[in-house]
Amino acid sequence: MDYSMLEKQCRSLLETEFHPLPALANTAALLYEIMEDLNWAGFYLMENGSLMLGPFQGKTACIRIPVGRGVCGTAVEEDRVVLVEDVHQFPGHIACDSNSNAELVLPIHHGGQVIGVLDLDSPVPGRFLPEDRDGLMRIVSLLENMVEWGRWKL
Repeated sequence: MDYSMLEKQCRSLLETEFHPLPALANTAALLYEIMEDLNWAGFYLMENGSLMLGPFQGKTACIRIPVGRGVCGTAVEEDRVVLVEDVHQFPGHIACDSNSNAELVLPIHHGGQVIGVLDLDSPVPGRFLPEDRDGLMRIVSLLENMVEWGRWKL
């Protein structure tokens, strides 16, 4: 995966609109289109102490996820990237789509707090590698720095 090119494409999308909703929607669409072997790419945003479904591409998804539950909730609670080779071995995994076998979740920050996560699912066990984590951290950094998060009530 050419993450330098993906970063340029994402930056280009974010330079034209800073509102969180279209920024996240286009980023999810870009990731889903460009990255191989995904069955879900999208965002969950913090609202009233839990994660709420945000813009995404893929099958229908869980609407709310408690902090500390599943891969996404763990990423928020521990404020860290969580890369899972086999979600069926992850304690407390939430099976929104039974076809998902691997998952990568990256926290998004604003004002020193986790405000949401980028979540990627794959039907291929072991799909996500450290290079995916590192490349997608650059995409999350763009979102953290280019999106006008104050325009969205979190």
